[in-house]
Amino acid sequence: MPPLQAVSHSVRPDVWASNAAPCPVHFYIQAEAEADVLCRVLNLFALQQLTPRSVNVERDNDRLSIEILSDEQSWHRAQVIGEKLRNLVSVFEVQLLPAKSRDADFKGGAMNHQRVAG
Repeated sequence: MPPLQAVSHSVRPDVWASNAAPCPVHFYIQAEAEADVLCRVLNLFALQQLTPRSVNVERDNDRLSIEILSDEQSWHRAQVIGEKLRNLVSVFEVQLLPAKSRDADFKGGAMNHQRVAG
């Protein structure tokens, strides 16, 4: 039996924005509180070989408020993920905001985030 080998994690290159540096992004998602919604949302990150830094979910009756902080993708890729999130049937609102720094401190449990005026 061959010895086990460690598998190195490879970040999927962004061919559409190959010169863009990774940037931290907050994803704010409002969705129906259905059993499969969280799996579908996180699967869009997994398909891109991205592991979010933080995930916070709160349920209020028939609504889920989901906050995700991801810092491995370019801004362009974050926008693509945002569009895919908007296409999920159970998702009715998605907002993307750049986080302040790569070491952005994500305070889970607080849906009281500051909005960036645009």
